[in-house]
Amino acid sequence: MRTHRIRTTALTATALVAALSLTACAGNEGTKSAGPAPAAASTPAATGTDAAPGPAASKTSESSASPEAPASSGENTAPHSARTKAPQAAKATPAASAARTACTTANTRVTVTQVSRPINHLLLTLKNTGSGLCDAYYAPHLRFDEAQSVFPILESSKPQAVVTLAPGEEAYAGIGLSGEPGQGTLNKSKNLSVYFAKRNGSTYDKPAALKLPAETTWDENGFVTYWQSDRATALTF
Repeated sequence: MRTHRIRTTALTATALVAALSLTACAGNEGTKSAGPAPAAASTPAATGTDAAPGPAASKTSESSASPEAPASSGENTAPHSARTKAPQAAKATPAASAARTACTTANTRVTVTQVSRPINHLLLTLKNTGSGLCDAYYAPHLRFDEAQSVFPILESSKPQAVVTLAPGEEAYAGIGLSGEPGQGTLNKSKNLSVYFAKRNGSTYDKPAALKLPAETTWDENGFVTYWQSDRATALTF
């Protein structure tokens, strides 16, 4: 009986050890089977990594395409800039585009008239009859009949700038025929020669020959003004 218990106990212990061994083996197998799981998980991860360049490439293409936007914008602004007109230069008038020269007998006409005010005065009118601008330099040089000397020029009448005439425009010079009464010798004349000045102050050889108003008298104390741009100024002196 005792021997039977001992055998039973031994069998029981043996069975327990076997069970524990089986349990341990099962645990090891579970652990080993669980081991490949990361590899399996890594496979989708790798697959995901392989698929990733698709969107990335798409973004890259979009990014590379984006710099073209300013270029197309530049193309759009080109017509705009073409439509924007550059400031145009002022159109030259026929007078401004024509050759500029000094006023002479070749491109002007001179007339002389008597005026009521001031007394003892005549008015010279110079009209540009040419096709371009002409400059009326200094004052006209006058000779009455065959006088040996040029009529005095009134320096205080010098304008701030040379008078320039476009075709059809006029300049004026006043002639004071005499000084204070009784201070000079009166001379009666019928003709007046008008010489035009050059830019350097000398005169052209050919004068404009004019007929003076009847009974014109003058003396050595008279004067002629510089060419003026308006009649009133010429008769102020």
